[in-house]
Amino acid sequence: MMTMGAGMDGRTGRRRGALLAAGALTAALALAGCGAGDSGSADSAGPAAKAPLVEAGAADKGSGADAAAGAAGAGAPDLRVDQRAIIYTGSMRVQVANVDAAAREVSAVVTRAGGFIGGDQRRSAEADDVAELQLRVPAAKFAGVVEEVAKLGRQESREINTQDVTEETVDLEARIITQRARVDSARRLLARANSITDLVSLENELGRREADLASLEAKKRRLADLTALSTITVSLVGPAAKTSEEKAETGFLVGLRGGWEAFVTSMTILLTVLGALLPWLVAFGVPLAVLLVVLGRRRKTPALVAPVSAPPPVPAARSAP
Repeated sequence: MMTMGAGMDGRTGRRRGALLAAGALTAALALAGCGAGDSGSADSAGPAAKAPLVEAGAADKGSGADAAAGAAGAGAPDLRVDQRAIIYTGSMRVQVANVDAAAREVSAVVTRAGGFIGGDQRRSAEADDVAELQLRVPAAKFAGVVEEVAKLGRQESREINTQDVTEETVDLEARIITQRARVDSARRLLARANSITDLVSLENELGRREADLASLEAKKRRLADLTALSTITVSLVGPAAKTSEEKAETGFLVGLRGGWEAFVTSMTILLTVLGALLPWLVAFGVPLAVLLVVLGRRRKTPALVAPVSAPPPVPAARSAP
């Protein structure tokens, strides 16, 4: 009986082991199927599901590239146009029917662009009015403002200039950082000064360094102003104004007219000089002439004393024969 019980227990153990192995295999297959289903659903989701992952990877790569670039050198030039410091300047001449109305329209255009009028000079005449306006507009709105102003009348001339000051800006920023470090160093040394001589010397040195720092910061602000706000000089002229570029005239009549104008101008100048000298000639010339006349008369007056006659000649003595 004990032998039969032991055999039955062995068979029961083997069955349990087989069942456990089958269960483990089934669970493994189920997990594999779930993983395949998940991958299939991700693949079927298409680019919309993969876009965040791609963007995250690109961001990681970008940050890594930026870190590498920073480690390689912070002074490396940035060749992108939108990252460069460029000063835009322009000048244009527009002929309009009404100068005052056109000037008001230009002011409205500049205000809409976020700028302001930096200068306004006007000269009024019958039909030859002139208005000189200096516009300060954001660099991003520079081209748009120029086009709007050109549409106010007949554009006679336009000149656009640019100046790239990126390297100057980067160099200036580096110099400012270095100068700030020098100022901080001088302040620390001044705090540890032990004698009057050292105190006076360090105060003078600190003052010079602070003055240099202030000068560099002022240059930086000036460059920032020029790059942030562009300058446009607009000349608005009336309908009777002469064109800015007149053709040169040649010929006999042109030369004759020019010579006559030069002769009239010369005679006018000569008469002006004579008119200026005439009071001096009257004041000093008349007394001088009177004095010369008096001196001449004195020279011509005869002597009142008669001249002494010479004694008669004495005959020579003759010798005896």
